[in-house]
Amino acid sequence: MASRRKTWQEKMADKEGLPKILPLEERFPCYNALHSIGVEAGDPVVLVNSGEVVALMRQMPYGHLTTIIEICQALARHYQVRGCCTLTTGIVIMTAANAAVEAGGAPPELDIPYWRTLKADGFLNEKFPGGAEAHRALLEQEGFTIARKGRRYVVADYRRYLFTDFSFS
Repeated sequence: MASRRKTWQEKMADKEGLPKILPLEERFPCYNALHSIGVEAGDPVVLVNSGEVVALMRQMPYGHLTTIIEICQALARHYQVRGCCTLTTGIVIMTAANAAVEAGGAPPELDIPYWRTLKADGFLNEKFPGGAEAHRALLEQEGFTIARKGRRYVVADYRRYLFTDFSFS
């Protein structure tokens, strides 16, 4: 008997044992990304549950954007550590986007304006539902200007719209 694949919504369930604070090791998949922003081997980093990332994504007001970097920095400040695993956070962001589309906004906790969350340096997320083209269309509907940078899309002057005033309950 074949097992049923989990839905995106089921994949959003919080995992036992998280959040977890670990010393960063060079063998971690997120090491290079964290090292590039000043986190060193041995520095404490946090791995968080989906619910914590989604709570920040849901705070994104109309006309503002955030990036995975801002989300990770907010989580690191909250946990008083040097960094947040960008790989885990990126997977949660992509999963949240797919869960939101799958749920169609119901239940309310899956009403997530995921398209306002960008990759590092303002790039659009090709792993969002419908790929970078759909991400582009959603951002353009809100008045953002999208530019081509090589083969990828980026929000023009994205830093001007950055939201960093996250709150934790």
